[in-house]
Amino acid sequence: MRRILVTRVAAATALLSLVVTAGPTTAAAAEVSGREAGTSVRSESATTLPAPNLAGLRDALTRTLAAGAPGAMTRIDDGRTVHRETAGVSDTSTGAGMDTNARFRIGSVTKTFSTVVLMQLVGSGAVDPDAPVDRYLPGVLPDTRITVRRLLTHTSGLWDYSNEMFARTIPGFEAVRNKVFTFRELIDLSTAHPATAVPGTTYQYSNTNFVVVGALIEKLTGRSVQEEYERRIIRPLRLRDTAYVHPETTIPGKEIRGYLTPDEAGAPLVDSTEQTVSWAQSAGAMISSPGDLDRFVSALLGGRLLRADLLDQMLQMTPSDASGTRFYGLGLRRRDLSCGISVYGHTGTVQGYYTYAFTTRDGRRSVTSVANATNNGAVNTVLGDTLESAFCGTAPKPRALTAAAPLPEEEAAGSIGR
Repeated sequence: MRRILVTRVAAATALLSLVVTAGPTTAAAAEVSGREAGTSVRSESATTLPAPNLAGLRDALTRTLAAGAPGAMTRIDDGRTVHRETAGVSDTSTGAGMDTNARFRIGSVTKTFSTVVLMQLVGSGAVDPDAPVDRYLPGVLPDTRITVRRLLTHTSGLWDYSNEMFARTIPGFEAVRNKVFTFRELIDLSTAHPATAVPGTTYQYSNTNFVVVGALIEKLTGRSVQEEYERRIIRPLRLRDTAYVHPETTIPGKEIRGYLTPDEAGAPLVDSTEQTVSWAQSAGAMISSPGDLDRFVSALLGGRLLRADLLDQMLQMTPSDASGTRFYGLGLRRRDLSCGISVYGHTGTVQGYYTYAFTTRDGRRSVTSVANATNNGAVNTVLGDTLESAFCGTAPKPRALTAAAPLPEEEAAGSIGR
């Protein structure tokens, strides 16, 4: 039974979040420059934004269920006000409702955590973002033109090993569900293939880039990425629901269960909650909750995690598709909404979970939206409508979509780790 729950809570203090969507492979501008690409952008503070359109938000969540997700939810942290909207169920076997206090797998929002850690290392002088990766990981990559910055901007030309790994959705997932990889094993899966572009010339989304980032973090610090996430981000921000649990297969505490849509039309959803996510690691293996993600992105854009010059580097954007509305910086996405407002953050796709985590440029209104079914492009696209209602105060018109409908590549039914 699907039901919609509405709760609006005034909170004494609420930090804000962000997540921006941008598409994977595209032949956009070559090298990220010091200028931000694209048209003029409105960067209002949360106090000048339209009020969230909660009716439009509920409608978007309802349509997300109609597109094939068992459940969907959104949390808006807006100054001292928190809005929570949920629809459907978090567990198809028990019928438990979605819960904005529960944990889920955040997929590629992990990339923003990894970038913050690495940029802190840049700030301390431990790594030069424009140096070849080979300086720090000798012999690991085949091309010395691949710099640290080109990893963070997805302009390395490294082939994405997950394309082949999940060419068949359910068999691919079951083959790695309980497997544990090393960083080097994943990198070698990529470098066994030719480069997809000359380094520094083309934006092409690849999970390989952030696996290399994880290997860099561990080499530079002598500690695991788990330890670095905890000491640099999780503990300072008091993110009580956020963790890097790899290689454990379960989500501790209250969880949202995730479901994977088979390639075969009409086949039942597959519960994909328990998995190592070792195929992604520093590219996508973290867990969190909507409140924690809002707090994280708010702190990042609000300048609490990085010096201003380092955050400015993360915000240097290049187009990530031909839409003129989606951009990628250093481990950070920008999406320009229909009302002319730009929001920043990252999307997440990991088997069973789609996530949008966005915030305003000042970090004062943050939004996290989650659906618990993947390999369904219609679910991902409709879930994205929550951003329009949350930031622009509009109610997007329903679109005629199917799970197999042609979509921007970041929202394609088969995309993983976006």
